Amino acid sequence: MRNGVKAAVIGGVCVTLLGGAGYGVYNIASALNGDGGTAGPAPARTGPPDGAEVRQASRAFLAAWEKGDAATAAAYTNYPQAARELLAAYGTDAHIGKVRITPGEATGATVPFTVRATVSYEGAAKPLSYRGSLTVVRGETSHRALVDWRPSVVHPRLRTDDTLATGALAAPEIEPVDRDGKVLTRRRYPSLGPLLDELRRRYGAKAGGRPGVELVIRHQAAADGGQTAGTPLLTLAEGRPGRLPTTLSASVQAAAETAVLKYPESSVAVVKPSTGEILAVANNRRDGFDAALLGERAPGSTMKIISAATLIDNGLATAGGPAPCPPSAVWQSQTFHNLQGLAPDEHATLADSFARSCNTAFVKFADEVKPDSLTREAEDRFGLGRDDWRIGVPSFDGRVPAAGGPDTAAALIGQGQVQLSPLNMASVTATATTGAFRQPVIVPLRLDGREPARARGLAPGTVAQLRAMMNRTARSGTAATVMAGLGGDVGAKTGSAEADGEARSDSWFTGYRGDVAAAAMVQDGGHGVDAAGPIVASVLRNAG
Repeated sequence: MRNGVKAAVIGGVCVTLLGGAGYGVYNIASALNGDGGTAGPAPARTGPPDGAEVRQASRAFLAAWEKGDAATAAAYTNYPQAARELLAAYGTDAHIGKVRITPGEATGATVPFTVRATVSYEGAAKPLSYRGSLTVVRGETSHRALVDWRPSVVHPRLRTDDTLATGALAAPEIEPVDRDGKVLTRRRYPSLGPLLDELRRRYGAKAGGRPGVELVIRHQAAADGGQTAGTPLLTLAEGRPGRLPTTLSASVQAAAETAVLKYPESSVAVVKPSTGEILAVANNRRDGFDAALLGERAPGSTMKIISAATLIDNGLATAGGPAPCPPSAVWQSQTFHNLQGLAPDEHATLADSFARSCNTAFVKFADEVKPDSLTREAEDRFGLGRDDWRIGVPSFDGRVPAAGGPDTAAALIGQGQVQLSPLNMASVTATATTGAFRQPVIVPLRLDGREPARARGLAPGTVAQLRAMMNRTARSGTAATVMAGLGGDVGAKTGSAEADGEARSDSWFTGYRGDVAAAAMVQDGGHGVDAAGPIVASVLRNAG
């Protein structure tokens, strides 16, 4: 007779006993009645499994799992399909073998156990051991004692939809270095964490590193093209990091990190105008979002740099030409006001209204600009809004759509549909002060042969006027209080932007000093000089 199958005779009736993984699991379909009469169906068991059932079901399950028999082990659970998939992956995807499982003493229906095994992958192998537990319940329809299935039965750290996998990491580790060869770590520069993760994902292989081999918990949302991703459990082979050059400056990054710590929900980006190289990116946000590179917010009056350039390039105004500043201005039934306390000036020049950040002066030009004037200026001169920046990591490239109706006036003062990030605004300042649009980069173009975005930039005459207006703003205009004490060639522009559903406006500020340009945004931060201004001024003060 075949192994595992025995025949027994009870009262003249032959009953087959089915062996289960050597533990004698059986079910007698019929039994004799007590007085030797006709056989009848045994009553279905109810209530919690007793001690014998708990021991029998748990040991049968563990024995099948130990042998790598996923189908048999799954049959001892109340969710056999899900159990079979995960138990099969234990040996195939996770490469776990030589499994030894030792059950402990049950406590009621719960049985602890210890797993000792070996994880092997492409010549690398390491022992694996951990403690687990399972609970035996009664099947709702079968009334059998069954293991209550959940992924944590296989490993205590597994959750719903998790699985185990062993393999080479999705990307090798990197050792990112700044422009002077100094190593950049997330411990020293915490807000760089998401950026360093993205650099590893994109450039780990290109940087010459070797991926490590790990046993991981693969989360359903983290699986990426079949590559290992998720929470590491065991390292079989250490990887070798590749050295990745960046344009960042460790000293400027340190200054940026310190500056944003003083203001919640703040972000700052710093660029080198003569090259477009990104010197620093820092964020201090509860959600961990990299708003410095990816933020999409109305920039408020910092947009007046592009607006002033539009007026000058289209022959509608000059820095010394008239730009009266009335207390209010109406455009297509929408009334615009200035910040509280700003005195009207009917004799103001464009430079006057720029330095004082007069909204109404710019709104008055809505009659003369075309709906797409700002859009063309932003795209053709400043390289914004075309979704073609290739800085080395994902970035938002700005949005200055052609505006009609009230949005034509709103766009001139950085409201309406205009959306920019601090990096966009730092680039705007760099273009305004040099005349050349140089697409920002954080990883040298030569590393992967990227082609940068291009724009024609500004005429020398426009640059001269913009620099003079920004310098005046920094020395005696709305930015003077925060830029005080900064020597050398400086310029700035303040801004505040109303956001739907927020009690206070977003604080914006952009400025330059020598060959460093920086822009900051603080959500719900108030006026430009309240929060964003001190961040930029601090960076410019310590960037040298």
